[in-house]
Amino acid sequence: MQIGELSRATDTKVTTIRFYEEIGLLGQPVRTASGRRTYGLPDTDRLNFIRNARRLGFSIDEVRSLLALADQPERDCGDAAKIAARHLADVEQRLRQLSALRDELAAMSAAGCCAKTMAECRVIQAIARPAA
Repeated sequence: MQIGELSRATDTKVTTIRFYEEIGLLGQPVRTASGRRTYGLPDTDRLNFIRNARRLGFSIDEVRSLLALADQPERDCGDAAKIAARHLADVEQRLRQLSALRDELAAMSAAGCCAKTMAECRVIQAIARPAA
């Protein structure tokens, strides 16, 4: 299949496919005599893996590591589990930060702002305070 077909089959923009090729997540495709890229089912599967990993929030480096592990089917999966566990810890930390942010914004919004000028605005004052 050509790049447009791969794009449609995986719901991935052509520019993204080329980017993944450029950074080595996808191998360089076979080219026809006229220079057109051609892809097969393994490329579709790999691109779906990359897209799913990115959707789950894995970084490019984490995806690269997971792909390297996946390319060694006889290898123990402990390293993949470690990558997933580290990623989970990062996600949980971000969730705590977002929760704190939500609480702060809710408190600012609940307090309202009856000031007539920006100099007296509680929202601006709350944002200007040093972080706890």
